[in-house]
Amino acid sequence: MLHGAIAAAVTPLREGGSAVDDGAFASFVRFLADGGVDGVLACGTTGEGILLSVDERKRTAERFVSARPDGFLVAVHAGAQTTDHTVALSTHAKEIGADAVAVIAPPYFPLDDESLFEHLRAAADACAPLPFYPYEFEARSGYQISVAVIERLRQTTTNLAGLKVSDRPFDNVRPYLIDGLDLFVGSEPLVLEGLGEGAAGAVSGLATAFPEIVSALVHERSDEAGKHVTTLRQLLAPPMPFISAMKEVLGARGVPVRPDVRPPLRPLSPVEREGALAAARRVGALT
Repeated sequence: MLHGAIAAAVTPLREGGSAVDDGAFASFVRFLADGGVDGVLACGTTGEGILLSVDERKRTAERFVSARPDGFLVAVHAGAQTTDHTVALSTHAKEIGADAVAVIAPPYFPLDDESLFEHLRAAADACAPLPFYPYEFEARSGYQISVAVIERLRQTTTNLAGLKVSDRPFDNVRPYLIDGLDLFVGSEPLVLEGLGEGAAGAVSGLATAFPEIVSALVHERSDEAGKHVTTLRQLLAPPMPFISAMKEVLGARGVPVRPDVRPPLRPLSPVEREGALAAARRVGALT
């Protein structure tokens, strides 16, 4: 079961974002573990998963699993545009010894409850007995996973463990606080409120470059960390390319993750790069 602070990890890339950077994973995972987070979500939104091929996603998941230290969790985001690809990625996560699988509602086509239920059920069955976590993010999928779909999954699958919910404001998160299921908050400024209402932890994009801040936020319920994540989300908000900013900060912190992202994502401009590093300095992550 997932617990605590989970970093929604970037995917190390090279050659202008056209290839996975195999050599960066060990140092990156060590940085995250040393920063106090409990694990990673591989190939999620921050990990550019939807832009990678199925083979690249499998390879990325394998690199995270092979690099993990004892006790460090690796959840694999297997959500894809088609059910076939989602099932293939869910099955692969089980085969390589990952700790959990998460699946977002497929973007572009607004699936009705029946279609979405069948899609998620197929993914859950493919990775069983691994814990399975639907990933609710209306801003990315374009529609919500209804609570009715979650309840039906609980009745018909053996491994539904909880949800990652990245919606805002907290009124949009609260319906997913369902008895018996662990909820992981995706929007860092909402984490303290979520923990206070019974959430199990956070799956955080900021944790990929600022693990010590998100660890303190979740494990210590630190008000200072709460202020830091709010500041970072404000300073790194669009039009700042968030994933590129995370990779730039990682490089500046001595982690051998290149600034390369998969097109159509773009790297930071010089002005944006200075803004991202200034944000990191503001919260004490850089001197």
